[in-house]
Amino acid sequence: MRLENAKQFIIEKLGKELSPDLHYHSLEHVLDVWESALILADMEGISNYEKELLSTAALYHDSGFLFESRNHEERGCQIIQETLPRFGYTEIEIAKICGMVMATKIPQCPKNHLEEILCDADLDYLGRDDFWKIGNQLFEELKIMKVVETENDWNKIQIKFLESHHYFTSSSIELRSKQKDFHLQSVKELVV
Repeated sequence: MRLENAKQFIIEKLGKELSPDLHYHSLEHVLDVWESALILADMEGISNYEKELLSTAALYHDSGFLFESRNHEERGCQIIQETLPRFGYTEIEIAKICGMVMATKIPQCPKNHLEEILCDADLDYLGRDDFWKIGNQLFEELKIMKVVETENDWNKIQIKFLESHHYFTSSSIELRSKQKDFHLQSVKELVV
């Protein structure tokens, strides 16, 4: 497994080829999820080998947005399957990485600890201080995609999502749940 080479490849590809209309699903988001995943990996005490698999999955988790938004997880797995063998990843490692990527599909359905960590890292911002900034990026992206029109409609979507979301790892529950609940109450106050 040559993680550094795989990382350099996907960062360059995403940086050059992602649509500028992706205000949320951007290279910045990918790097944010990658950093959050590494922090959670340390908190959750996983092995260095598992950390490399998780790191790869975090870097590639939204690569499918290079082609489409609707089934981007599946398209991301195609990119993973086509790309990672040249960086020395085995079929078993690629299957684990794809499992993590597929687990991030909403509604999230992780089946093991690594999948839980990536799911929590993907939505880590829900319980952070930059919730409003990142939420506004997603709102802008969804407006461009004509998924939502008004801020009030967006806030209703956020309420529904925040109410249904839960973190999986004990680290994220401890680190982010309280702030996420505070954000939920704050969004509820904005809805007319």
